[in-house]
Amino acid sequence: MSDKMQLPNDQNNTGRSMGEEELALLREVLDSGHLNCTGGTVVREFERRFAEAVGTAHCRTVTSGTAACHAAIAAVDPEPGDEIVTTPITDMGAIVPIIYQTAIPVFADVDPETYNVTAETIAPHINRRTKAVMVTHLFGNPCDMDPILALCQAKGVPVIEDAAQAYGATYKGKNVGGIGEIGAFSLQQGKQMTTGEGGMVVTDDPRHERRMRLFIDKAWGYGDPAPDHYFLAPNYRMTELQGAVATAQLGKLPGMLEQRTAMAARLAEAIKGIDGVSAPKITEGATHTYWKFALRIDDSVISGGSDAFSARMKEAGVWSAPRYIRKPAFECQVLKEKRTFGASGFPFVGPHMAGRHPISYKPEDYPGTYEALRGVVVLPINEKYQPEHVDYVADAIKTSAADLKR
Repeated sequence: MSDKMQLPNDQNNTGRSMGEEELALLREVLDSGHLNCTGGTVVREFERRFAEAVGTAHCRTVTSGTAACHAAIAAVDPEPGDEIVTTPITDMGAIVPIIYQTAIPVFADVDPETYNVTAETIAPHINRRTKAVMVTHLFGNPCDMDPILALCQAKGVPVIEDAAQAYGATYKGKNVGGIGEIGAFSLQQGKQMTTGEGGMVVTDDPRHERRMRLFIDKAWGYGDPAPDHYFLAPNYRMTELQGAVATAQLGKLPGMLEQRTAMAARLAEAIKGIDGVSAPKITEGATHTYWKFALRIDDSVISGGSDAFSARMKEAGVWSAPRYIRKPAFECQVLKEKRTFGASGFPFVGPHMAGRHPISYKPEDYPGTYEALRGVVVLPINEKYQPEHVDYVADAIKTSAADLKR
């Protein structure tokens, strides 16, 4: 492929849908002179609209997807040393809040074809110390939620959904984020809708809503008869400026998702039958909304596997990430070496751990995780992709696979 095509990029305006709608709402906020959400109206109206879009009773905005996960975990209020079962294939922003709330992340293995945790992989990790299970709908593909919910409900364990990459995705007709007790979303630059940074938490449970509303605002009881700072909590408030952009983006979201999914379907069809390369596997009964397009590379067919394939795609001008996060979360120093609060090792170490086996993460317990990461190549996609962009990417995939076929 001699002439490289410039593909739409979600890191700039070629791949992002920003325009007059955002500017008009920003102007209204600036003209009002009130940029703080505690006395403003824009963020509160966005929260109402987003809750309605997901199908939940409540939504609260925060400063990032990490803050959304933090608020969700704070809502279940773990004691030091309590455990949160989650996935080892995710952004560290979904794991660090567990530790900040003095809980311990416990990792379930994943299905190597969907990259998601399952009821079968979660079940061995649930015990009397399990405070919650947090599932991640990776790349926009929902987890198989019915068995997970059945397992967790039987054990009395709440389910938190990390839906940061899965705007608009559905599972058996239900919007992800609104299936478990709490859902967390991200508005980071590359997500299906964005304010650069930001996030939301949603729930139907008024107790969780109150706890999260307090948590994101220093636990100050605005509107209470005798307000106080009730417990330890940060300031994660979204600004009215972010709320303005978020509101405009929400209005565009259906169209942006329609274009993403149409172009992803075109790409999946175009690469069908290529030996050693597979399109994303979609969970049965679910709709996928493609934060990224995750190819599966068979290294018994493709010489050099995902690394070599990714390198060829980059040569063709198509950004790609082999192995996604490169290594499971538990291999990162913060977890592997317990680099948390000073040299304490807390919450992995402390009086609350007396009589318990030390927490360790053994690679042999995660065969699906290593298989998943070994074979994945993550390709970009966004709402600005047109058929000519998809066809170019498909040609690059075909050429790369042919060149590297054993």
